[in-house]
Amino acid sequence: MEGWDPKTELGKAVKAGVYKNIDEVLNTGKPILEHEIVDYLLPNLRAEILEVRATQRVTDSGRKTSYKVLAVVGDENGHVGYGTGKSIELAIAREKAINNAKRNIIRIQRGCGSWECRCGQEHSIPRKISAKVSATYVELLPAPRGLGLATNDNLKIILSLAGVKDVWSSVRGSKSNINSLVAATFKALGQLR
Repeated sequence: MEGWDPKTELGKAVKAGVYKNIDEVLNTGKPILEHEIVDYLLPNLRAEILEVRATQRVTDSGRKTSYKVLAVVGDENGHVGYGTGKSIELAIAREKAINNAKRNIIRIQRGCGSWECRCGQEHSIPRKISAKVSATYVELLPAPRGLGLATNDNLKIILSLAGVKDVWSSVRGSKSNINSLVAATFKALGQLR
């Protein structure tokens, strides 16, 4: 990235070559404040938009429409993140959401925790995990190889971007609130660091 001029100490260290991969950066425990760090270390990152919502507010001059976008990024190899962005223009809101998702990237541990499989490959999660955010409760269980992602569509996108190929899931409570569903999923995946 020739046009990137880092502003933080972490960004300057990454550009200088002190950190060779994203795992070294995540192990420092320092927050990633520049999305270019993730672009520099993970060039093959994929982004998916989960939700685009138009919101309106009434002012003296009329109705003002703005867009709120929820995005997920991942490299399909154990790194995944999510973020939101809001703007009066859809393209700017989408870009903000993707950049926020890059700044919130986490590394998850993969494995084969299914008692039916025990193959030792990294196709599922190593153990049962669960989390609750607001009124949404998400539970993920390891599954045998070849089962696929037995989840709803939004969880399929998140888990496939994380590199998980086989998992069972259970979602209870408010399933229609995508923000809570994604936050609960990432809270559960955060237990696999």
